[in-house]
Amino acid sequence: MSNRTLRFDVIGLFPEIVEAAVHAGVLGRAVERGGVVVHTHQLRNYTGGSPHPVDDEPYGGGPGLVMRPEPVYAAVEDIGRLAGVIPEPAWKILMTPQGERFDQRAARALWQRGATASSLLLFCGRYEGVDERVRGLFDQELSVGDYVLTGGEIAAAAVIDCVARLEPGVLGCAESAGSESFAPSNLLEYPQYTRPAEFRGMRVPAVLQSGDHGAIERWRREQSVARTRDRRPDLLRDPKDESS
Repeated sequence: MSNRTLRFDVIGLFPEIVEAAVHAGVLGRAVERGGVVVHTHQLRNYTGGSPHPVDDEPYGGGPGLVMRPEPVYAAVEDIGRLAGVIPEPAWKILMTPQGERFDQRAARALWQRGATASSLLLFCGRYEGVDERVRGLFDQELSVGDYVLTGGEIAAAAVIDCVARLEPGVLGCAESAGSESFAPSNLLEYPQYTRPAEFRGMRVPAVLQSGDHGAIERWRREQSVARTRDRRPDLLRDPKDESS
């Protein structure tokens, strides 16, 4: 585990969803050891005792409810100060379907951001979204995919899991993060096998049992390229081609 502590602060209406996710498995063990810290915050605690709820009907009519700006500002500003007990400010993220797409490159950028920010603060939107006037509070808007969830808590948990596992010492094997899908070559991971060598007539490729590490590496590279070409050809395109 590195000397720093990677801290996340999550604001939402159902923070228990995030709590359940970050206290299980590999991430849970990292939290127990203290290399990763996750604080969750209930948005309803920031209404200032006002009888008004955290949401209200949209101006102009339409279905659903919109999250009011007052508690959002109160929570983000208060927790941002709390996280900023050291000079570096928190990096504030709004989880929204309208945000930039979160992928492995974005995860690595956030992990690097965590080295200079006192906290990665994630706000979980719900209902029809947030009042437009709160967007200026945030440094970044993120979406985990082109679909809509009932709330941002699941998305926030996914971001935390993806970023935290990049922290040295979180994964049991230090090489794991460098050989899996999307990292570092942006290819899908090659096929994996374990014992038994034969199962229901399906055999492990002979090259993996050969002991020839050069041949194994070549096979894995070929399989990664072939699998990516078949399943995710978009990953093989040069980003410059899409911007032209």
